[in-house]
Amino acid sequence: MTGRRSHFSTRPFLSKAATLIAAATATAVGASLLTGCGLLPGATGGSREPVTVMTWAPVDTSATNMPGMPAMAEAYARWVNANGGLAGHELKVLTCNERNNTVGAAKCAKQAVRENAIAVVGSYSQHGRAFMAPLEVAGIPFLGGYGASDQEFTSPLSYPVNGGQAALLAGNGRQLARDCDRVSLVRPDTVAGDDLPMLLGSGLAEGDRKAPTDIRAAEDANDYTASARQALTSAGAFDAYRDGMGCVTAVLGDHTETFFDSFRRLESEAPREVGVASVLGSVGQPLLDRTGGKDGPFEGAYVTGWYPVASDERWNPMREVIKEHAFADNRIDPAEPGVQTTWIAYTVLKAIIESLAKGGGDGDTDSVSASDVVGALNRVEGIDTGGLTPTLSWRLEHMLATRDFPRIINRDVTFQVVRRGRLVSVKKGFVDVGDTLVQTPSAG
Repeated sequence: MTGRRSHFSTRPFLSKAATLIAAATATAVGASLLTGCGLLPGATGGSREPVTVMTWAPVDTSATNMPGMPAMAEAYARWVNANGGLAGHELKVLTCNERNNTVGAAKCAKQAVRENAIAVVGSYSQHGRAFMAPLEVAGIPFLGGYGASDQEFTSPLSYPVNGGQAALLAGNGRQLARDCDRVSLVRPDTVAGDDLPMLLGSGLAEGDRKAPTDIRAAEDANDYTASARQALTSAGAFDAYRDGMGCVTAVLGDHTETFFDSFRRLESEAPREVGVASVLGSVGQPLLDRTGGKDGPFEGAYVTGWYPVASDERWNPMREVIKEHAFADNRIDPAEPGVQTTWIAYTVLKAIIESLAKGGGDGDTDSVSASDVVGALNRVEGIDTGGLTPTLSWRLEHMLATRDFPRIINRDVTFQVVRRGRLVSVKKGFVDVGDTLVQTPSAG
C-alpha cells in the first residue's frame, strides 16, 4: 500500500518573553496572554514547536479521485488541536492535489520538502517513482499511503499501514477460489495495473484454480462495452453448456461503476449468470447506496477489503471526529477506504509523536524533525490502531520475505459480500495473505 517524512515549523508557540510573562502572571490576564500567543487547550508545554505534515490525493481528475483523504486530515488536525495537539505540539496539515499524474505527484513532494514537513501522511498516488525520490533525498517518511504504487512497499522511508492493492488482489483471488472455476480480471492498462493479474492468480492458485483472464482497460474510459464483452465471454456467460461458475472481478477505481454499467447491459443478453467481484476502493458502501442498494447491480458481489466493515464499532472514534470537526464536509465519507486509511495513518503519527515526547528520541522534545519520526517508526513496536489493523511495527524482523513487497507489515484483509445492499463480513476477523504474497511470481 510508501515512505513518509514529517517536519516542524520553526515558529514556537510562545516566545521566551511570553513564557516568562506567563510564569510571572498567574492571573486571568496572564491566561488570556497565553491563549493569544497560541498555547493549545490542554497542552502541557507552551514552548513546543508546531509539527507540519502533508496529505495529498488526486482531486477533480478524469480517473480515480480521493478528496476525502486531505479532508479527513484537516478534520483530524482540528480535533487533535482542540485537545492539546500531538503531545503539546500544534498539528499543521498541508494539502496538495496530486492530479493523478507524475508532474502533480512530484510537485506535491517538492512542496512537502520546501515547507519542511516532518512526514507525508495518509496520501494517495499511483506515481511512486515521482514522489518517493524527492522525499528520500530530504529524509521525509511516507506514512500510511493508500498502497497504489510499488515504491510504497520497497522504499526504506515508506511506512504502509495496509497491504495495498497487492494484498487486496491476493485476497480477492483466495476469496473467489472457493466458488469460481474461472475468473476474468478487468484492470487498468497502467504500470500500477500490471502486477494485478499475478497477484490475483496467486490467490486463485491456492484454491487450485487457473490464472485469470487478463483484460486491460483504459483507466478513464466513458464506456467499457468491449471489455465487458470480453470478460463475460471468458467467464462463460455466453456458453450455456459449460459447467461450473464463472466470475468477473473489476478493479478500476472510480470507473468500476462505469464498467459495471456496460457489464449489466451485456449480461442481460447472456444465457448464464456469472459472479461479480471487486476490492474496496473500487466498490464500497457509497457506490452500493448510489446504485440502488439491495436492488442494485452489486447484490451478492464478493469484495475484499483491508479493514473491518464500515458499520463496525471500531470506527466510532473516527465517526465522532468527523461529526464534530468536519463541519458537514461532504468530501468525507466514513465508509470510504481512503478516509479510513488516513485516519489510521494519523493515529500512527500521534502514537509516534507521543513516544518522542516520552523520551523515545535523541533530540530536544520541544521540536520534532523528520529524522526523529523516521527513527521512532523504525524503533517503536506494537502501535495500536484500535483493532482496525493488527498492531503495527516496521522493525526489520516484521518485513515480508519478498523482493517486490518487503515493506508490507500488515498482511491482513477482510472477506466481504454484498447482502441486502450492505457490505457484511463473510467471516469473523482478518485473513492473512502473507504466504500468498510471498508465492507471487516476481514482477521483475
